[in-house]
Order: sequence, then structure tokens, then C-alpha cells
Amino acid sequence: MTILAHGQKSKGPKFDIADFNSKFEVAQWLFEYDYVAWHTSDSVMVQDKSEINRLGREWFCFKDKNKNWHAVYGKYDNQNFDLVFHFKLDSNFKISRVYDKVDTLLLNSYSRALITANKQIKALKDTVNLSFNQFITQNDDKTFSVYILPAFQRNNTVIYGGEFIYSIDYSGNKILKDESYFQGDFRGFKAAPPREIWLNYRELEKPTLGAIFFVWYYKKYFTSINIDCSKSVSTVIKGDNNDYTWLHIEKDPAKIKKE
Repeated sequence: MTILAHGQKSKGPKFDIADFNSKFEVAQWLFEYDYVAWHTSDSVMVQDKSEINRLGREWFCFKDKNKNWHAVYGKYDNQNFDLVFHFKLDSNFKISRVYDKVDTLLLNSYSRALITANKQIKALKDTVNLSFNQFITQNDDKTFSVYILPAFQRNNTVIYGGEFIYSIDYSGNKILKDESYFQGDFRGFKAAPPREIWLNYRELEKPTLGAIFFVWYYKKYFTSINIDCSKSVSTVIKGDNNDYTWLHIEKDPAKIKKE
């Protein structure tokens, strides 16, 4: 649910709610993907060490035609994905290891798309001491969308300021579109104690996907998280029933300071 508030009288809301809702839908999918990734990775760690030793950096999650989540872990080598672990989640998100075969084309193309995307930010990763999470989905036209976002860091720090988004062709080898955004520096906060924090996106008119995901993912750690854009502020409000409502406040143009 979304509420708009106005800082001044106007002919109507100028906040691009359609753009926000579209990004929020993706953010919710990222949130669900992250849940699958974290919990299945815990399942990996209790498996036989001889199998764990076969793993490479290639792993990903996907939904089947019945909308059930799967997570696969293995290694892409010599143009082929060696599947080591395959986990499936039922409608209640109960995790089971399964030994069903997975389509070879799916495994290989997903792996190549992830490798292609990660090559784009390898130089950046090599210069910052940060960990990242990766997300991938195959679109209806068989192309891939890959999202690479800062992870929850091991030192209990949450990071924003950079998000790397790529559209990749069906083979997984070619970048079709780069919609990445980077402020030039990453910024962060310690996840405790609970408090109000502000995300500085004042150089942009609209909240980014990464900013929206940040608020949704870390909302339980802070009393309030505000996305401060040039013409609006967006945040979520927790209701009495532990539900959340997005609030967008349009700034009064007369009060916006020119930088």
C-alpha cells in the first residue's frame, strides 16, 4: 500500500508512483530470492565435505513452471555446469534436497549470464572490501536480468550507493543493457542500535531499485529508513498488525535548496 503526502498545494501528485511500484515489485522478488539463497546455503554447509569441495562460484535460484523455488550449487567449467546440490522449496518454504535432473541448457546459460555480469564489476570489487549478493532471472523473451547488490556485511554494516543491473542475451554471453547506478562511493550504517537513518539520493528525482530494496530488507533493524531524493522522501511505516505501508512525501519546491 502506498500513501502520497504533499508539501504544497498543487494540481496533482508529481511523484512517479507507477515507476516506484514497478521497482518495488522487483524488490519483493529480490527479498524472496535472498531468503531462498540464505536458507539453502545453510543446507549446503551440512552436506558431505567431499561434495562441498566440488563447488565453484556458480550457484543460483530459479522458479519452475509451478512457481516453486529451486536452488542449485555447482561449478561451471569447460562450458558445462557440474551440478552438485539441488534444493527445492515447497509452498511452505520447506527445503528438501532433491536429485531430479535439471535442464542442461538452463544450468549453463544461467551460469554464463552470472559470469558475464560479474566480469563487469570485477575491477570495482577488487578495489573495495565489500561482499555482494547476486540475483538472476530469465525473462519471457529468454533474456536474463542480473542484479548485483551490496550484501549485509560480516561486520554488521549495511551498505548502499551502488547497484549493478544488467540485461543479458539468451546465451548468457552478451550484455544487452546496463542500468547500473553507482554514487562513486559506497556508504553504510551499523545495523544496531535501532534508529532513524537517511539514504542520500538527492542527486536523483526517483528512488532507485537498490534504495527501495534496502528499505524493505533492513526495515526491521531501524526505527525508520528514509530515501531522500531531490523532490521526495520515501519510507515505510509499520502498522499495528506488523504490516507496512509506503509513505511518499513530495518536497515543497520553494524549500528545496539549490546545490
